[in-house]
Amino acid sequence: MIGKEQGSGETLYSSGKNDECYTPDYGVAPILEFIPEGKIVWCPFDTEDSEFVRQISRVNPVVHSHLWEGKDFFEWEPEEWDIIVSNPPFQGKRKFFERALSFRKPFALLMTMTWMNEAAPVQLFEERGLQLLVFDKRIEYKQVNPKKVGKITFNSSYFCCDLLPRDIVMRRLSKVGIGKLPL
Repeated sequence: MIGKEQGSGETLYSSGKNDECYTPDYGVAPILEFIPEGKIVWCPFDTEDSEFVRQISRVNPVVHSHLWEGKDFFEWEPEEWDIIVSNPPFQGKRKFFERALSFRKPFALLMTMTWMNEAAPVQLFEERGLQLLVFDKRIEYKQVNPKKVGKITFNSSYFCCDLLPRDIVMRRLSKVGIGKLPL
């Protein structure tokens, strides 16, 4: 089973390592311009209160699901959807991307850029191609346990497939809005 470690019965995404972090509104805003209007967007790591669900549903139909609702990304899939957009847990990221690629549909998953230093992205995206929506600043994620909140030490980007107009798109990130980087 993809979602569980062989023989352990334990789900790959962790609740004990503070991996449940929320994307702020300004971290969702940049991907909106690339989601075709009217397409059904699946947000597989989100509750109805998620910024992804709130912002995307203004223009597009959204199906949200979350492990807390008994809808494990590795075992559950909506009946109808066109694009995946979300922020998966950073623990076990390779498995999340393998599953997203297996659908052969467009997606945008927010991920740490440090992952580019590993072999997994090259191996996974070799056939279909990787697209990146890259920012000039770091996203300050909201954490479930505010006692563990610290300075964000990594940049994040949307790792996309079959969604962006070119392989690398750059945007300025601001808590009050976004803008295109000059060419």
